Amino acid sequence: MGRARVEIAVGVLVLCGVVLALVLAMLGSGRRTAEGYTLHASFDHVDGLDIGSDVRVAGVTVGQVTAEHVDPHSFRADVSFTVGDQVRLPTDSSAVITSDGLMGGKYIAIAPGGASEELAPGAQVMLTQGSISLEQLLSKFVFSVANGKDAPKATPAASGKDATP
Repeated sequence: MGRARVEIAVGVLVLCGVVLALVLAMLGSGRRTAEGYTLHASFDHVDGLDIGSDVRVAGVTVGQVTAEHVDPHSFRADVSFTVGDQVRLPTDSSAVITSDGLMGGKYIAIAPGGASEELAPGAQVMLTQGSISLEQLLSKFVFSVANGKDAPKATPAASGKDATP
């Protein structure tokens, strides 16, 4: 009987530890999204950008994407994202969706402008550039080469008749 009690006690302790770890993980992940202030931007394409994707200034992560939806009037992708309170962005800042390497995920790169006024919480970033699809770039390149646009033009060779010795 004594061995069964020890096994039950160990099982209860392990179960409590797993539950505690799950609760802490959920609280820790929610804490990251709650910090900072929210900004909005409208893009023509957000291919590969997901909720939770990074928002970076000068390559440093300062926030994350919190929401995406299609504007029913303009058919553009409206994105909401947080930026940490320690980063105050000028009103003429721009937002570009870029890739984290050839096969990496997408993120929003913010290029701060030079204006003296700062974007208020809830403001719209007006200067944006959507994501560029690698497949579209490659297909444009392949079709332009196939159509001879980038191929060097052949010049007729000089015949021996007009050449002077």
